[in-house]
Amino acid sequence: MKKFIQTIKNIYKIEELRTRIGYTFLLILIYRLGCFIVLPGIDPGRLADLQSSTQEGLVGLLNMFSGGAFGNASVFALGVMPYISASIVVQLLGIFVPYFRKLQQEGESGRRKMNQITRYLTILILCIQGPAYVTGMIPANAVVAPWSGFAFNLISTIILMAGSMFVMWLGERITDRGIGNGISIIIMIGIVARLPYALVAEFGAKFTGNGVGGPLLLIVELVVWFFVLIAAIALVQAVRRVPVQYAKRVIGNRQYGGVRQYIPLKINAAGVMPIIFAQALMMFPILFSRWEATRGFASVMSDYTGFWYNLVFGLLVVVFTYFYTAVTVNPTMMAEHMKKEGGFIPGVKPGKKTVEYLDDIMSKVTLPGSIFLAFIAILPAFARAFGINNQFASFFGGTSLLITVGVVLDTLQQIEGYLLMRHYDGLMKTGRLSGRSGM
Repeated sequence: MKKFIQTIKNIYKIEELRTRIGYTFLLILIYRLGCFIVLPGIDPGRLADLQSSTQEGLVGLLNMFSGGAFGNASVFALGVMPYISASIVVQLLGIFVPYFRKLQQEGESGRRKMNQITRYLTILILCIQGPAYVTGMIPANAVVAPWSGFAFNLISTIILMAGSMFVMWLGERITDRGIGNGISIIIMIGIVARLPYALVAEFGAKFTGNGVGGPLLLIVELVVWFFVLIAAIALVQAVRRVPVQYAKRVIGNRQYGGVRQYIPLKINAAGVMPIIFAQALMMFPILFSRWEATRGFASVMSDYTGFWYNLVFGLLVVVFTYFYTAVTVNPTMMAEHMKKEGGFIPGVKPGKKTVEYLDDIMSKVTLPGSIFLAFIAILPAFARAFGINNQFASFFGGTSLLITVGVVLDTLQQIEGYLLMRHYDGLMKTGRLSGRSGM
């Protein structure tokens, strides 16, 4: 406790860190207030049907990611998921389209152009999802606006588009002027905001006799939940260390002496991004639920406790883990940097052989990491099968738990970096805190 109080004091002493944390909390407060602002022309007292329909299934996950805004018919109902979907498309284009591949190699200027393209694509996706939400999710009896029909749909769609773009702007401000990871923090806050409701629902079900197993099973659930949380933290922080020998002196072509260091290759270098990407794609079938011909397909792929949904979801997590690892970890650059610093991997020739060796190691460590990530991602389906309340089952592993763990560790790592840079003790008494992107 004394260590914790001293850490809080150290954080307060650093003016820049204090300002960034305060700025981040202010933007989070604005976001949470916006989640309760209902669209104009809708009676919030008549949204019981919408709120009850957003407690289960894939729509319930959408409501959780938006912090309840989806079920409240809020101006922030669509949240940042359209932006995530657009980011997926742009990053995939970076692999298959030469123009986007060139932008990825242009550094900061290319990144700005790709961000601009992502924003335009986000607007295009909102033009599809906005009308689908207004016409497919909002109950007809909840609309009390003097204007109706096309006018109401058009105005509501414009407001939803503006709300999502504003949430995206809040995330960018948190990244630039706050403590970083803005979009991830926005998603995490929406998830954490639903946790108290989920716990209350689970406690109520067990203690009132409506749940299976009663209070004893509730204790077992919480214990298992704790171990799943530990496993998720271990997955985020696990690394494979590759030894690298650095020469103390280089005379001619000979190296004298040496210092051994390690390259920490993360078993899950992609963090929670594969989960977010896969979840965003799994939400597309909802758009096809309006048409009779595709309603059966949409129903099967929207049942997050079903076999086909979890199979496709798990495979997408594995695929995106490899994809995002390939984007974020570049063995060629690592080998070149190692060569410039006079380092080499013992037993491996510098140059092409080193690149192949690093790439082989990344492929081997990514496979078990991606499978374990996929297993944790589909754990809520198993939790639901054992009678756990639907709301609490969403936190029993799955997307919500991994996003929360990953973002919290990243944020703590950012804060620890500021403390160590100002020569204060870090958050941990021993060792360094490792986040998703920590090297």
